[in-house]
Amino acid sequence: MKNLIIGLSTVANGNMYNRYDHQDQDVIKNREKFLKSLGIGLDRTSRVAVNFDGDNFCRYFEVSDQDAGAGMRSDDIKFADALITTKIGHALMLPVADCIAAVVFDPKNKVLMLGHLGRHSIEQQGALRSIEYLVNHYKSSQADIKVWLSPAVSKDNYPLWSMDNRGLKEVALEQFYEAGIKPSNLINNPIETDKDSNYYSFSEYQKGRRDQDGDHMVVAMMINS
Repeated sequence: MKNLIIGLSTVANGNMYNRYDHQDQDVIKNREKFLKSLGIGLDRTSRVAVNFDGDNFCRYFEVSDQDAGAGMRSDDIKFADALITTKIGHALMLPVADCIAAVVFDPKNKVLMLGHLGRHSIEQQGALRSIEYLVNHYKSSQADIKVWLSPAVSKDNYPLWSMDNRGLKEVALEQFYEAGIKPSNLINNPIETDKDSNYYSFSEYQKGRRDQDGDHMVVAMMINS
């Protein structure tokens, strides 16, 4: 996308999130190296940190300059299902390993959102509500908004029981289109994490079909034209 950097790491770039040690030095080094390859500084990046406690999985938070670097070396950031920035050069990062990382970009008003769309969020219309949030809080127009979706788990191995056993990506796409996103403004990476070993898959690890537990990273940052 013009005026936007989007990066997607792979297993070859190393683990980008340790569920049990949020200050894992190897993870921090992996993050720093991958970001540097894109011209992005670790301390100019904020991490989306999702918490599954409670019953609201459509929480959105705008980061400021004071949040630069937050969550990149530890858990020092407010929990949210998506982060938003209006600052050029302030990157947003999300580690994922089956769920969808959704980059939502309003180039007209220069608003960038990076959201986590997993089962909890999708069941609460998370894709649709993220667009509504930008429209209501940033005066974005659905006609201008561009969306990029990361690889995600297949419906074969992760059906949404509460949604007629449809797939995570299938329902997310439906919600984005319902929200008014033009198909021509949506880029969907069709890779399925449980079937492509270049990407981490938590569900496959739990089933004993992967040796490594870990997350790949999606990062997005607005740049000048």
